[in-house]
Order: sequence, then structure tokens, then C-alpha cells
Amino acid sequence: MIIDFHTHTFPDKIAAPALESLKSSSESAAHTDGTNSGLAISMAESGVDISIVLPVVTNPQKASSMNCYAARMNEEFLLSDRTSGIFSIGGIHPETPDIKTVLKEAAELGLKGIKLHPDYYGVMFNDIRIKRIIDIASEIGLFIITHAGMDIGLYPPICCTIDSILDVLRDVRPETLVLAHMGGWMNWEEVTVRLAPVMKEYNKNTSAGKGVYLDTAFSIGEIEWLDPAKHKDYHQMSDAQFAEMIEAFGEDRILFATDSPWAEQKDYVERVGRIVKDSFGEKAESMLEKIYHKNAEGILNL
Repeated sequence: MIIDFHTHTFPDKIAAPALESLKSSSESAAHTDGTNSGLAISMAESGVDISIVLPVVTNPQKASSMNCYAARMNEEFLLSDRTSGIFSIGGIHPETPDIKTVLKEAAELGLKGIKLHPDYYGVMFNDIRIKRIIDIASEIGLFIITHAGMDIGLYPPICCTIDSILDVLRDVRPETLVLAHMGGWMNWEEVTVRLAPVMKEYNKNTSAGKGVYLDTAFSIGEIEWLDPAKHKDYHQMSDAQFAEMIEAFGEDRILFATDSPWAEQKDYVERVGRIVKDSFGEKAESMLEKIYHKNAEGILNL
């Protein structure tokens, strides 16, 4: 089984304009049409069994309606044997009115977690409002996944830095936190040096599905820029660096993820498999089981 822990889709009516807007701001290509059906085609071609959709709430007033849409999207998956399909978590905004009620409603709707994107909110990850969201979510059993590091579609400053992550871990102690893009896009050396030892200590006494994880979304392979000459300073990590990070953090803490449509699922499945097999020899198959699906199953309680 393969679970892609980090994908994005849009309602059919707005998928085309939403994708064009994001392609324009990021100046990078998309690999699906941004719809659930487009993602399903990609999954069939790549051997991905379950894709987790992460909604990003940019309007504080629309968190509840977006979560209701996510729950409706999940109905088919929840009625199936849960071994294949597209499954959405919820979203929130730090300026959403009555955050506690909205998060409780999300849990009651069956949503397993909440996506945060501090850069879209324009606030730091360790802002008191986001700390409060993480604290409440942990209390009611929702996991948190956050964008970490730079976002190629947005201007600096970076809102989820290593310092802000370390502050949240010290001050809030989230029950389950996933740091996207291997802990911080384009900041992987600092992530390894500063975050790995803290995560290992933090995760020592956590049970399956709890603690801090990294996802692999949009971190390896080639970026398909619309104009490559404009983006010489931006790059993904090398295959060797990716393998070093898996070793530093442990395969128990890595979640397979692509960031589809911004990365191609088929390429990611093949690339992750090849890197792990080339780097870890006899241990590779058991490591890939954890990275491809077992770690995600623990968080999602599948």
C-alpha cells in the first residue's frame, strides 16, 4: 500500500482558475488538472492507494464551510473498505471566529486533522493564535500538519522557521505534528542539525501515530519551472541528502508525500523507492513499508 499524505485538489467549478492562479504565482507546472478525478488518474498511474487532501483556508470566515465540503468528499471513502481513495482533512485560519467550536465541529465531522499554512495567514508559526489552535486540536484528537520553510508561490518572510517550530514544541507540546517539506523547504541542513536531536528526544515516549513527523512533499526530484532561468537559486535536496535525512530522523518519522499537483506521484513513488533501496540495502523493504504507509496509518488510525 502507498499513502500520499500531502496532496491538493479543488472543487470542479473552481479548479481551473485556482490552478492557473497558483501556477502563475509559483511559476511552476502542475501535474494534474487540480480536481479529484485528475488526482484519481494520477493515483492509478502511480500505484498510490490513498491520497490525503490538505485544504488551505485563506478566508477566516470559510473554515466551517470548507470543513463541511471536506466531510462530504470523505463520505465515499468512509463507506468503502478504506484501502483506496481520496480522503480530506480539515482547515482553519487563526482569525476564524470561535476556533474551538470550529475545531470540535471538524472532529465531529470525522476529519482526522487540520492543515495550517502560516505564510498564507501572514503570521509566524509560533504566534499565540496558532499555538492556541495546536493546543485545542491536540486536546480533541486532531493532528496538525503545517507548511514548513519557504513557499515558492509567496514572498518572504518565511513564517514557519526552525526557531518557531522549536518554540511550539517547547511551549505547546503538540500531540501529533507533521512538518511538511522535510521540515522546512530549502532549509534542510539546518533542519537536520537543529531539529533532528530535538525530535528524537520529543518522540522518545510517544505511542504509534503520535509525536512529530516530516513529510517528503515537494522536496526531491526536479522542479518543472515555467521559466527555469528565473529560478536558479531554488532547488530540491539531492538524493544523497534525502537519504541522510531519513537516517537522521529515522524511517519511523517520515511520511511519503508528493504535494500533487505540484509534483508527479509516479515519479515520487519510483524516486523514493530507488533512493531507499540504493542507500539502505537489506533494510530498505521494511523502511519503505513504514514510509509508504505504516507511519501514515498510525496517524490516520486506519
